[in-house]
Amino acid sequence: MDPTEFLDGGTVTVSEETYTVYKTEHPESSAFATIRDENETTVVAEAGTVDDANVVESEDGWKRLTFEMVLPFELFGFLAAVATALAEEDISIFALSAYSTDHVLVKERDVPAATAKLEELGCRVAQRE
Repeated sequence: MDPTEFLDGGTVTVSEETYTVYKTEHPESSAFATIRDENETTVVAEAGTVDDANVVESEDGWKRLTFEMVLPFELFGFLAAVATALAEEDISIFALSAYSTDHVLVKERDVPAATAKLEELGCRVAQRE
């Protein structure tokens, strides 16, 4: 499968919310995402909902771009295509994958350039309601 087939005509929504990505010792049950491995716990939560007492390190000002499409496990290179396209515009991403959907977080200041690049790839970009 070619990832460009999913990008061309695919819908990407931009979150209304702004997020904080942080390292913590205590996962937050109300967070958008929690990633735990043997070394650390990373949480993605809406800005303003973070308990600073639990934060080890943090990075504020992220917007979530969600690829509103079911991405099969057999698909290879999808995030690589997105990351490469955005890297060409000097846009850093924080990538998250759910079971069948991918999300990338980009800094709020980079949203206009990121959405323009995704539109060049054939995506329809909309604000999440």
